[in-house]
Amino acid sequence: MSFFAELKRRNVIRVAIAYGVIAWVLAQIAEFAFENFGAPDWVLKSVVVILLLGLPIAIIFAWAFEMTPEGVKREKDVDRSASITPQTGKKLDRVIIAVLVVALAWFAWDKFSGASDPVPMMTEASVSDKSVAVLPFVAMSSGPDDEFFADGMTEEILNSLAQLPELLVTARTSAFSFKGQDIPIQEIAEALGVQHVVEGSVRRSGDRLRVTAQLIRAEDGFHLWSETFDSTSADMIEVQENIAEEIAVALEVVLDENKRDAMRKAGLRNIEAFTAYQKGLDLYERAHGEIDQIEGLRQANAYFEQVMELVPGYWQAYGLHSDLYVHMLNNIVSGEELEGVTDEMLVDAYAILLADLDAASQHAPTTQTRSVAELDSAFFSGNWQGLAGRMDKALADPGCEEFNWMSTIANVLGYSERVAEAAASSLACDPLRPLSWFALSRAKLWAGETEEALRIAREGHETAPGTWLTMTLIQALVRNGEHDEALRVIETSVQDAELAITYKILVAARRGDREIVAELMKQYEAPSQSGVFDFVIRSWIGRRDEVNARAAEIDAHFFGSMVLWQIANWCQCGAPWDIEVTPNFAAKIEEANVLWPPKTPLNFPMKDW
Repeated sequence: MSFFAELKRRNVIRVAIAYGVIAWVLAQIAEFAFENFGAPDWVLKSVVVILLLGLPIAIIFAWAFEMTPEGVKREKDVDRSASITPQTGKKLDRVIIAVLVVALAWFAWDKFSGASDPVPMMTEASVSDKSVAVLPFVAMSSGPDDEFFADGMTEEILNSLAQLPELLVTARTSAFSFKGQDIPIQEIAEALGVQHVVEGSVRRSGDRLRVTAQLIRAEDGFHLWSETFDSTSADMIEVQENIAEEIAVALEVVLDENKRDAMRKAGLRNIEAFTAYQKGLDLYERAHGEIDQIEGLRQANAYFEQVMELVPGYWQAYGLHSDLYVHMLNNIVSGEELEGVTDEMLVDAYAILLADLDAASQHAPTTQTRSVAELDSAFFSGNWQGLAGRMDKALADPGCEEFNWMSTIANVLGYSERVAEAAASSLACDPLRPLSWFALSRAKLWAGETEEALRIAREGHETAPGTWLTMTLIQALVRNGEHDEALRVIETSVQDAELAITYKILVAARRGDREIVAELMKQYEAPSQSGVFDFVIRSWIGRRDEVNARAAEIDAHFFGSMVLWQIANWCQCGAPWDIEVTPNFAAKIEEANVLWPPKTPLNFPMKDW
């Protein structure tokens, strides 16, 4: 009998095939599991090596041994006339077929499960001839909700166009920054980095509705498309769908039924809901800089709750609604006082926060938005096992979305370089949003690209100044040794007196000037001083016993680990306290496999630990 025939008789070839297929399936399962649990890369590599080493062992075993009714025996001890290798071969055939079915099913799921997700935005360079900004439609009537109605229609059209992968569509914040301004179209287009601009107007009279819209080529002001729609408020959804589709066709986008369906599903499709959403969004944005934060967010949530009731599947409303409860918990746990807030109310706030984030995850329309929502949910729920794997998923396919907590989580986790890429993608879509510049500059600072961080912060400060961006500019200046310029920025750009003192302390602490720090602290310190930034300041100036005592108090709270993580992010000073005084936080970061201390973008001579 030939050697090959003997291999077949002893089922060696079948064993090798069965082992290979089973090993491949096990490797895929391991990759999926380890990714979700955030296991280091070496763990998966070790599993693959073990599986590969097992193949020759399986082949040798199949050659030397044989299955019999009495169990496994050495092949030379088996009477050939009593051998059951043919039956064993048939069983192996069935195993191979079954495992191949599983393998093919896994391959199909992995290959095609995300096919229905919208294709991510192209870069500005690759689609510059098909880039467009939708400016806020002008409300030509003066009803109490007419302006919000016009803004809502604008955003619905913008969201519809954003579903088309061929188009680069400027995000809402940048487009709406020109609201009420009489600026030439060419200048607006240049500021937003687009080739085309959509503008229009809305007039309501009773139930009657007139909408005028035009698509303008910025280069020469030529109207590529213009139309007036006379209808009723009840037909408004159809009108905005028609406008979005007409604009897409005018920009030479080929629309098939799948693209039309994605455009229709993009918005709220409910007049009452998108009017309430615009009111809530207005209060939400003002609560982050213009009015009292907690009270402003409470008022905004009253409108978001209307949206959640009218359109339960609108995921963005849940994310915005959750912000109030994060700030309530942060403030109380870090030592600030909120009048009328009891411990029972904090427990309720935490439950609402987690319910909101869970709902945002369930209703998120794409794999990427769902991954980011799940990252936020895992972080705030304290489920930190596998946090790195969740971050990998959230950063896998960056687009135009700007997410609230991702950069805060990413910097301490060690993902500064990756989150900088996502921030750059978001900035390309939203070039006049201060927080987009802030997120990119801060990520670069954390990544150690200090000169680039300063360049971005300076450019952003000129282009889209904002409170948080000013802070990052000052941090980037002191990191690059530009202390005098940092003080000039504080004098010219920071209006809030307490905030100006905080930044001056930052500069003096970075210089290690104890005398100036002592003088500034006399102006700063008061019995009411508390909170995240008070903790950060005391770390900068080396008050080790104070921050350790404060950290231990925070660590004892059920929300303490989340607050301590945020303190580490804002401090940018390595370990803001001694990890030994926070055993609960220490256990959490060990669970998350996070290196401690985190990076130290800013060194402070007075902080000696």
